[in-house]
Amino acid sequence: MPPNAHDGVVTVPLHRLAHARAGDKGNRLNLSLFAYRPEIYAILVEQVTESRVYALFSHRGVSRINRYLMPNLGGMNLVLDDVLQGGVNGALNLDGHGKTLSFLLLGMPVTVDPKLL
Repeated sequence: MPPNAHDGVVTVPLHRLAHARAGDKGNRLNLSLFAYRPEIYAILVEQVTESRVYALFSHRGVSRINRYLMPNLGGMNLVLDDVLQGGVNGALNLDGHGKTLSFLLLGMPVTVDPKLL
């Protein structure tokens, strides 16, 4: 059993369960997250909450997060306001579009039954 296993669950990075895409509109970032398999979707809904995502992106100045569930697609869309430091035309960073921020989300730790991995 892996060293982080307890009570029949393990903690893994989100990228073990789902993939993501990122897109921008001004200073707003859209992160779409999709479960690799249908049985994983409920775990995403339970653990990838607006409050957890807010905490993950707080260092970037995010002001609001809206989560839109897409159960028929096994995914969700997360809309993060004020996270792109001005957006592509105003940001001084190298990723004004926020494309790499999907990897920040995919590093979020989640707990899962090891049988689902």
